[in-house]
Order: sequence, then structure tokens, then C-alpha cells
Amino acid sequence: MAEEITKDIFIKLVSLAALELNPDEGEYLRGQLNKQLLAVHELESIPLSADVPLARHGVPFPAEISPEMRKDAWQPFPNSSEIMQQGPQTAENYFVVPEIPHTRLE
Repeated sequence: MAEEITKDIFIKLVSLAALELNPDEGEYLRGQLNKQLLAVHELESIPLSADVPLARHGVPFPAEISPEMRKDAWQPFPNSSEIMQQGPQTAENYFVVPEIPHTRLE
């Protein structure tokens, strides 16, 4: 199997994702990513004619048997204070998220 994600590319990806991996974890993850790419390429190699209709799950779902779309309506949680009590820090009924230092990418 030709590795598409080389050690150098993987190191760059880990750096961009700000992950902390020990060498064994990194090598395992890099191997798994390469295996997933191999599976994607195998799927890409399946010949399909241009007239095959797209489907999300491989089975046609015509409008006459599709369920009616549910209305997009806001439904507040009856006791939001229960949820807010689970957060480590809150202010004015919002969760406080710690500052994440940013660095400029080149």
C-alpha cells in the first residue's frame, strides 16, 4: 500500500490540529488514516455510469412515500437551570468558554 499520508504530512496535520500524540499513537493513527484513504480509493474505482441517480442511502425515496417535513420550531427546555448548573463556569445564563490562543498560519 502506498502511503498517501507520509510522516511529514502527518506531523503537519497533527500540528494544525493541535494534537498531542506519543509516537505510538501517532503511528497508529497515521496507519488508520492511510487505510481509510485506501478504502475511499477502492470505492472510487467502482465504475458507475453517469445516468445512475444519486441517492443518500442507495434506495430511491420518492416524494409520495416521503414523510412530511417537520416544522422547524423552537422548543425551549423547561428547566434550563439544570443544564447551566453542569457547566464549569457560567455568566449571564451563558457558558463561559476559555480563551483559545491563536497563532497566525502561514
